[in-house]
Amino acid sequence: MAKSREPDDELDAVEVLDHLVERAVAMKASDIHIEPKRAALRVRYRIDGVMVDQGILPREVGPSLITRVKVLGRMDMTERRLPQDGQFSLEVGGKLAHLRASTFPAIHGETLVMRVLMGHQLIPMDRLGLDDTELWAAQRLVTRPNGLIIVCGPTGSGKTSTLYSMLQQMDTAELSVVTLEDPIEVEFSHVTQGQANVRQGFTFATGLRAILRQDPDVIMVGEMRDGETAQIALQAALTGHLVLTTLHTSSTAETVARLCDLGVEPWIVANALLAVVAQRLVRKLCACAEDHALPNDLLGEEDDSDRVLLAAGTMVRRARGCERCHRTGYVGRTGIFEVLELDDELRELVKARPSTKALRAHQKRLGVRGLRETGLERVRRGVTSLEEVLRVT
Repeated sequence: MAKSREPDDELDAVEVLDHLVERAVAMKASDIHIEPKRAALRVRYRIDGVMVDQGILPREVGPSLITRVKVLGRMDMTERRLPQDGQFSLEVGGKLAHLRASTFPAIHGETLVMRVLMGHQLIPMDRLGLDDTELWAAQRLVTRPNGLIIVCGPTGSGKTSTLYSMLQQMDTAELSVVTLEDPIEVEFSHVTQGQANVRQGFTFATGLRAILRQDPDVIMVGEMRDGETAQIALQAALTGHLVLTTLHTSSTAETVARLCDLGVEPWIVANALLAVVAQRLVRKLCACAEDHALPNDLLGEEDDSDRVLLAAGTMVRRARGCERCHRTGYVGRTGIFEVLELDDELRELVKARPSTKALRAHQKRLGVRGLRETGLERVRRGVTSLEEVLRVT
């Protein structure tokens, strides 16, 4: 971490910011957190989804560092009492790092969080973590001429990366592909990309209406946030467009039920929806991981609580920690997925506005693995730890 010294001028703020971003990129951090405390600035990086302490900076550097970021992000330098956000780019090691900055007035000064976006970090679909069956299903789905595909999961579960991977699979030179995002994280050469701006009234719903007048073949909507957006997206899927979007739900069954709760007619959901992909990100074990035997049986959940998922005595790998993994025990992440395609029987079930429990029961009859089961398969293979799978599922 930068040593304590007196950063009184603009040059010091420039150097500190450059150092923080360069180090974050080298450590593959997704976010930089700078938190003012009574005596110092606490610096933490989010690495593989988990906060990792990076030490402290002298408290005096805070104001000039915040001002530097506000200048780059075109924020109001004089406003310290209200939250602000902006974005800017810095060159790091010959590559451009795009940063989304957000300030928040806290008790000891303004907290600064910067999301680090490396535009070159597109992930091919076959490296997302899908197994062979799931990969084949996903590759087939993106060739469909119309319908709605939803990727669901909590914030930070990799939904946008999956949507970008799906776009990579398409022949964007032959198709008219239009996106509406907030913000645009990766630029595509053959894709028309739009950025929502709620302050100016350019919401996902108004943007989606405008896109439909642009003669698109494929539409990607960053997120379905309300019933109006969901209604327009489903109507577009019914009228000859392939629509890709995300929803903040935890499972495939919950997603189908949520669409009906948003006020969309169940018959529209049943006819327009092609598939739901639920996902989570799990950290991959470092080479320093060690073997250990499970002390107790791991049982299923809810109505499946009698089933033993992993028996006591099963040998699995667990995190230990070394220099290579910064003592975390993990290096990098991979996805675990639950892919539910709608068949005729499920469409009829959806028209009757089923409960989440009824949808889960049908999913079980279809043999669709849940997220936890998929995760445990990775545990058996030594890719990740049991603790990690239980944490995210």
